[in-house]
Amino acid sequence: MGSKATTENKILDVALHFFLKKGFRKTTMEEIAQDLGMSKKTLYKFYPGKLDLLSAAFERLKTRLTAKTEAILDNRYISFPLKLKSTLSVVATYLAPISPELFDDLKTLAPEVWEDLRSYINESAYLRFQKLIAEGVELGLVKANLNVSLVVMLYAAAVQCLLDPNYRSQFPESIQKGVDIPASDIYDQAISILYEGILTEEARNEFTNA
Repeated sequence: MGSKATTENKILDVALHFFLKKGFRKTTMEEIAQDLGMSKKTLYKFYPGKLDLLSAAFERLKTRLTAKTEAILDNRYISFPLKLKSTLSVVATYLAPISPELFDDLKTLAPEVWEDLRSYINESAYLRFQKLIAEGVELGLVKANLNVSLVVMLYAAAVQCLLDPNYRSQFPESIQKGVDIPASDIYDQAISILYEGILTEEARNEFTNA
């Protein structure tokens, strides 16, 4: 099956696929091993338990997300609106597949993994947004009278609340059904509603057409 590193990467890719699709609770080591074409005994040699595998899979996801976002933010050859939209699209690509059910599983069954992911999003991903929005203010493409930290917090709160089944359950059923859309659409519309409102007219036109 190749080198140990290659095998580990395949295991993590398959495991993450199952966790995203079925949640942590309903995913079994047996079906992951079966999909990989290996025995459970072999799988356990790499990861002694499902929680260990979950933790490693999310570490891989965070590493990939960090590399992608940093590559965009460090690129001096793309415009600010395109950089903003590209960054948010990358974040949505990696985080939107985390369903409300998996979020709930993480909080109740894997609290350490949940806290680590939450800390990463808050301290890493959102700090990058803060830096990017501040850059937009300096360029005159984000309205100068806005509080940059508040902009970042509003986006973070909107996305986290909309994906949290406990938050959504507070609303009447008709409203809950109204947001029964893919998580990727929630990210995309939250981006459009919030960020198109903070940009200047010039930047907004470019953001919309990016």
